Amino acid sequence: MWCFLLCCVLWFLGLLCTLPAATHQPLHEYSDGDVIIGGLFPIHSQPNRTFPSSRHVSCNEYHFQVFLAAQMMIFAIKRVNQRRALPNVTLGYDVYDTCGDVSLAMRMALNMSIDQLDPECGLLPGRKPSSAPNPRVKAVIGEAFSEVSIAVARILTLSSIAQISYASTSELLSKKAKFPTFLRTVNSDVLQTKAMAELVKTLNWETVGIVGSDDEYGKYGSDGLVDHFNAMDVCVDFKFILPAHLDLSDSSVQKQLTKLMDTIGNSTAEAIILFTQVSIVKLVLEAAIQMNLNRTWIASDAWSNSSDIKELPGIEAIGPFFGIAFKRHIVEGFADYVSSMVEEKSSNPLWEYHKLNHPPCQSAPQEKLNCSLTASQCMETRCLVHYIFSDLSLNIYLAVEVIVNALSSLMKCDREKCQRNTSFTAYELLNEIKNVDLTLNDTHIVFDDNGDPMLGYDIVAWNSPSSGTIGEYLPGGKITLPPNLVAKMANATVTAFNCSKTCPAGQELMKNGCCKHCNVCSEGHFSPEIGTQKCRVCEEGKYSPLKRDRCLDKKPKFLEWRNPFIIILSIFNIIGIVATVMVGVILVVNRGTPIVKAVGGYLCFLELFSLLACFCLSFTFIVKPSPLSCITGMPLFGIAFTLCVSCILANLLQILVCFTFSQNMGGWLRKVNQPPAVVAILFGVQLVLCSIWLACFPPSLQREPHKKAFKLKCDPTSKALFGAALSYVGLLAVVSFLFAFKGKKLPDLYKNASFVTIGMLLVLVVWIIFIPVYLFGDGVYTEAIKAAAVLVSSYSMLCCHLVPKCYIMVFRKELNDEKAITDYIRNHFEQKGIDVLK
Repeated sequence: MWCFLLCCVLWFLGLLCTLPAATHQPLHEYSDGDVIIGGLFPIHSQPNRTFPSSRHVSCNEYHFQVFLAAQMMIFAIKRVNQRRALPNVTLGYDVYDTCGDVSLAMRMALNMSIDQLDPECGLLPGRKPSSAPNPRVKAVIGEAFSEVSIAVARILTLSSIAQISYASTSELLSKKAKFPTFLRTVNSDVLQTKAMAELVKTLNWETVGIVGSDDEYGKYGSDGLVDHFNAMDVCVDFKFILPAHLDLSDSSVQKQLTKLMDTIGNSTAEAIILFTQVSIVKLVLEAAIQMNLNRTWIASDAWSNSSDIKELPGIEAIGPFFGIAFKRHIVEGFADYVSSMVEEKSSNPLWEYHKLNHPPCQSAPQEKLNCSLTASQCMETRCLVHYIFSDLSLNIYLAVEVIVNALSSLMKCDREKCQRNTSFTAYELLNEIKNVDLTLNDTHIVFDDNGDPMLGYDIVAWNSPSSGTIGEYLPGGKITLPPNLVAKMANATVTAFNCSKTCPAGQELMKNGCCKHCNVCSEGHFSPEIGTQKCRVCEEGKYSPLKRDRCLDKKPKFLEWRNPFIIILSIFNIIGIVATVMVGVILVVNRGTPIVKAVGGYLCFLELFSLLACFCLSFTFIVKPSPLSCITGMPLFGIAFTLCVSCILANLLQILVCFTFSQNMGGWLRKVNQPPAVVAILFGVQLVLCSIWLACFPPSLQREPHKKAFKLKCDPTSKALFGAALSYVGLLAVVSFLFAFKGKKLPDLYKNASFVTIGMLLVLVVWIIFIPVYLFGDGVYTEAIKAAAVLVSSYSMLCCHLVPKCYIMVFRKELNDEKAITDYIRNHFEQKGIDVLK
């Protein structure tokens, strides 16, 4: 089995080696050290993606900024080595340009997680010199894009390598069951939506509009905002989702933009939240400028400090802007490091390659950048320093310091030396990183159980009564703003609309003179009359449809009889029952023959009865779950299957005692060799366990809520007793396997031990696979998989222990004779004696 898995891994790695090279060969820089830190940066990525930077920039500028982000990691590691933070340990680095490509990033993660691949898989330029030792990567910093980090995390998890992202904000990465080794030095989108909702509450706005995009960033962010606003009693007048990629040459896109402008124009929302990427925001605001829509706008962290947005012609005419932005700190010494890198012509492979091979862009060669220099002049110090991401730089610097702090704790370092050497595992370092509690330049970082920090946000504004950084959102959930700003914004909001002072019945009059509309309720909430009532919570067991105008009953979710998987399982169930009955008939007809005695005599009928019960009980796992099916399912199967294995074990013990144990060794063992007593004792233990389980903690039917339905499943109630029952069956299967394996060398005409060895091995493999699927699986197929495990186990025992004997009784009757058995045993020992003499 392990050989098979190894072959699969090698095949996969070989496949990666044959993947076509990227259009632009990735950059790579390596520096040796006692401990290696990996780095993944999307230097050659296209700049139109959702990147949590503080500024959206032109093509050339974008590449320089991400390039300098990689240089920040190198700078931070060099600074650690210079100040001897780890006295007798040198940090090295292994930095790659992922080009923002998932498949390429996976190759690089494999490179770092399994030390060094075949040279044919090497990534040029910047291949490590052949004299360099294999990298000892213990932690990886990166990637920037959430979708790339998700793919990389799945690779690094296999080697328990800590991954610390400096820019991936997706809520999905907080799920430790899927990404146990992922951490980040940037806030999750969950915290951002809380901050935006708190900003709305602090400014006393009663109704908002939300514009999102159909991608991971915009979709999840918009949904999160609706949930927060419903909980705060803030009305969502509309939620408009735009395509993830807007092309103005597409007529349908133009229609959607026109529809959005009409929605905003007709809305009385006091603020419009744009939770989407910069390229979409730019098109929306350009359309708003063209239609002269004066509103209050709230920016997400993707564009809150975007220079492109701030410099749009006419932007000052469409109202004030507020935004949530990453906290910005200048990392001391980094600007000097960048200057020296340029002026001193330092030996830096990434820098040298970047000068000779300027990043390709779909822009004109003389494209003007923010520093008013052309692309060809951007190697000069004053322009290059201008490109530094002060927020992104801090995140990367924090990631390096977190790793250093964990290394210092793990290796027990003081000012003089580290007490422990570097022969620790990546898993040990991961655990230390999770427990880091670090304060750096007034920034306090500690990871929660999801690997997320609580760094807070800056509140920024422009075109408003106050501009620049006007406040902050603290991790505790509070926003600090200038007291006079709240009053000024309240007055500005009142005069922004020209509404009637009377409202229809059921609608409230807001402070801006408009009627309060609640057109968007979150999932699980409803409003009986859209636009006139507050959102109400649906009762338990109900959900609200898309219109959110009522609540509907959730339907039970389970596999029905017409499901192909259930049909197949049912067919195999029926075949198993019929086969068991047929085997029973054959054994009854031949009950006095040697072969029936050889497989346990009357015990084989007890075994058949237990197998018949197992096949019948498997139906309880594929029918609609009910309290009765839950109680009779696993407990009774555990009892029945234990009886089956106990009979086989007693039979194997009988054979072993007869042929292998001498008189000196086997006196007491022969007394124990009483098949009825062995079966009674082994079966009795499981019977007591399952009786306690059923009497004190019986399995119960659970309803697991989902969006529009609830999944019916059986809960064991007591996982300890459930585990004990399964473990006991596993223990008996392991002992039976060992006895059968040992019995393969005995004179067994019917190959009883050999077949049982195969059967028990199948049982063990099936249940080893089943346990994690059962514990971590989520879906309607969980119970069906349980039925499949029961079926395979039952078939293994039936086909490997009893069916071969039936074949002999029907088709090889000459072997079902005492003389044939005696001759076989005599020939066995005669051959054994000849082998000894040789």
